[in-house]
This record gives sequence, structure tokens and C-alpha cells, in this order.
Amino acid sequence: MELLIVTGMSGAGKSIVANALEDIGFYCIDNMPPSLIKPVAELSMRGHSDLGKMAIVTDIRGGKMFGDVIPALKQLQDSGCPYKILFLDSTDEKLVTRYKETRRRHPLSKGSKESLAEAIAKERRILKPLKDMADYIIDTTNYSTSNTKQRISSLFLGDINDGMTVQCMSFGFKYGPVPEADIVYDVRCLKNPFYVPELKALTGLDSEVKDFVLESEEAKELKNRIFDLIDYSLPLYRNEGKSQLVIAIGCTGGKHRSVVFAEQIYEHIKQNGYKAVINHRDITKE
Repeated sequence: MELLIVTGMSGAGKSIVANALEDIGFYCIDNMPPSLIKPVAELSMRGHSDLGKMAIVTDIRGGKMFGDVIPALKQLQDSGCPYKILFLDSTDEKLVTRYKETRRRHPLSKGSKESLAEAIAKERRILKPLKDMADYIIDTTNYSTSNTKQRISSLFLGDINDGMTVQCMSFGFKYGPVPEADIVYDVRCLKNPFYVPELKALTGLDSEVKDFVLESEEAKELKNRIFDLIDYSLPLYRNEGKSQLVIAIGCTGGKHRSVVFAEQIYEHIKQNGYKAVINHRDITKE
């Protein structure tokens, strides 16, 4: 059985994630009281084929019932049922913007005098123990809906119990950092194809850009040094039991240099026998 517990901040995209998980074969249950997680998981463990891949969304909407979430997960662990936790996060500023755009009320502000900012801060304090326990943390601050769906598909199309997944992500510094990144490489030190007229409209997925970025001795040396560090550090992360390792590679706009290096690192990691996925966060942005 594959059991994924989905939780996180209100407004961080749990509904989008649940839809994406359904699209790749998960049976999803939304807004489940934590006390019901173990009984429902046991249904799947008894051999119900339709429930072989299950995602349970539980969060602050459960009110006082959500206070049972840590004991419920402990019961799940004691019963021998394997599970992973996916935590969705976003910056407070982005959450406020999303609530204002949708004109929805925060679950903790209903029937109270707390402001939206106070409700978000309170929720963050309540969820901290769960975030600390999470196997996967995705910060959706700079993600579009399609970015989020692509990230979910790349992470969970396989068996979620199959060791460590290395996520290689290109991004543009001008669009913001990757908050959940474990390792960040900045390749803005290399010559920029953006200033070459015939390359400007292309991306790092095009061979012309790839050749341009990797032709210099500086780029070759930087790539080799990054590979050496990755080869040394990945076994250490794996031995520590890490489920997800996010390697973010950034350039100015996230279209050229970072894409080339993300692809190079992704291929290198796969060749070394690790489960690797790739995502180009800002490649389609203007």
C-alpha cells in the first residue's frame, strides 16, 4: 500500500495537489478527521485493490478534531502501516493575497475577531510539528497551477516508498528563490545566452543554447565540481533517511543557463542509480 498524508497551510494548494494525485492514480479523501485515518488505511491494507494508492488530506479545517493528528499518525506507525507526509507551504504574504483574490475566509478566522494575518500565524504555529515530520515539503509561493501539478506528477508517479527522490529544479532569481531547496547552485557566473540575439528566444532545452553554455572551460570546470560534490553528498543524505532532496539551479531568468545545468545534473544523478525527477519552474515565464 502507498499512503500519502497531505497537509499544510490553508491556501497553499492542497485542492490542486489532490486533483493532481487523482490524475496519477491515487484514491484521494479530502478533509478527513485524523481519528479516521487508521481505520481507512486498514481497509487498504486488507487488500482493497481500488485503495492501493491512497492520499488523505487532513488540515486545520477539522477544527478541534485536527488536534488528534499527531496521536493518529503514531497509531498508524505502531500498526505497521507505512506512510509519507506531504506538507504544502507558502509565504504569509502570498497566502494573504490568495485569500483576498478568492474572497474566502480562513478556517481559523471564522466566528472570531482574528485578522487574516493573525489566523495564518496561528495556523503556522499549530502545523509546525507536522511540518517538522514531513517527508516532502513543497512551497507553492512562486508556482502556477501547472507548476504544482507537474511537481506532484514527477514526485509521485512511482512508488512513494522507494527510497530517496532527488528533485532537480531550474529557476530564475528574478522570480524568487526556491524555499524548499536543500542545495542551491547559482550559475549566473557563466556567460548569458540571453544577450546573443539568435539564442535569446530559445531555452536551455535547445541544443544551440546547451552548446553555448557548456563550451567554456569555466562551465566545464563548474559542472565537474558540482558533480563531485553531488557524488559525495547524495549517499550521506540517503543514509540519513531523507525522502526528498531538492537541488535548485538558478540563473537570472530561469530559461537558459539554469535549465542546461539542471538537465546535466539530472542525467548525472540518474546514471548513478538514484531516482531523479526534473522541473523547470520559470522556463515559460516572460
